[in-house]
Amino acid sequence: MFATGNKKMLNMLILDILEQYSDEDHHLTQQEIIRHLRAQYGMDCDRRSVKNNIDALKEIGFDIETNNKGAFLAGRKFDNAELRLLIDSVLFSKGISQKRAKELIEKLKEMGGRHFSAKVKHVCNLPELQHTDNKQTMYALDALNDAIDQRKKVSFIYNTYGTDLKLHPRRQEPYIVNPYQIVANNGRYYLIGNYDKYDNVSHYRIDRMTSVCMLDERRKPVSAVVDFKNGFSLPKHMAEHIYMFSGKSVSVKMVAKKHLMNELVDWFGKDFKIRREFEDEMLIEVKCNEAAMRFWALQYGPYVEVLEPPELREVIRESVNEMWKKYNEAK
Repeated sequence: MFATGNKKMLNMLILDILEQYSDEDHHLTQQEIIRHLRAQYGMDCDRRSVKNNIDALKEIGFDIETNNKGAFLAGRKFDNAELRLLIDSVLFSKGISQKRAKELIEKLKEMGGRHFSAKVKHVCNLPELQHTDNKQTMYALDALNDAIDQRKKVSFIYNTYGTDLKLHPRRQEPYIVNPYQIVANNGRYYLIGNYDKYDNVSHYRIDRMTSVCMLDERRKPVSAVVDFKNGFSLPKHMAEHIYMFSGKSVSVKMVAKKHLMNELVDWFGKDFKIRREFEDEMLIEVKCNEAAMRFWALQYGPYVEVLEPPELREVIRESVNEMWKKYNEAK
């Protein structure tokens, strides 16, 4: 990492050793620092040089604590709890490849030093979790971020899984999209945008994109998208699009069991109204994407009844009847 044998680098070498081997529970004496300098960098120095360089590091702003036990790096960019949170976020993210997830986790572990890495050895022993097969996802994120920042259109190939469990283009012609926002939902990254030929909002799984390219042409203004004509509120948009389906949002009235309150808040946030309460049920009103509400109502079928709009109720009734037939026909 550093050139060795150069005394001018001594303060940075000492800082590197403190980052690797010290924390609040593990102090390093001057003699231990000298041993690490010799073993790792072939650098010889005396205790006075160690003390002077630590003092110099403290003077320029590094949070190094010294006491009769030795010295340790007290201030890090992330504490252990924050690093664990970041590692878990990467580990359970379905939008990045398994290889990239492991690389990112190793980098995060290094930021906590050797003692932190020892505490999270279990991470590398976990079974293979579900991650995307698309190795271009991180590059796609970069390209989309740049396009959003520069208000430019993007083109990409949109893919879907075949029966061979591999990604295949939906069509050979690239999608041309006006990008507005990147969001994470259920462990996956989505692009909120507008398919250039139409004026409604659409969502795209970023882990299904390949050959992402920022175009020179300026994107449509947000106000030109019908769904955003009254302004774009990300929290409101996410609450209405719980499965990230495209299509219109509708006002839904439904009767739900009271024990579903946790699930209602998990899915819709607090953007729903309880119009009436009964003994063990309640009348709920919520605005939600129509296609998403159909799947949500089927998911919680025994505990929910959609009353309005009548068109949605009819679609759900037909789906229930189809399911009933499948499970009641003799096989």
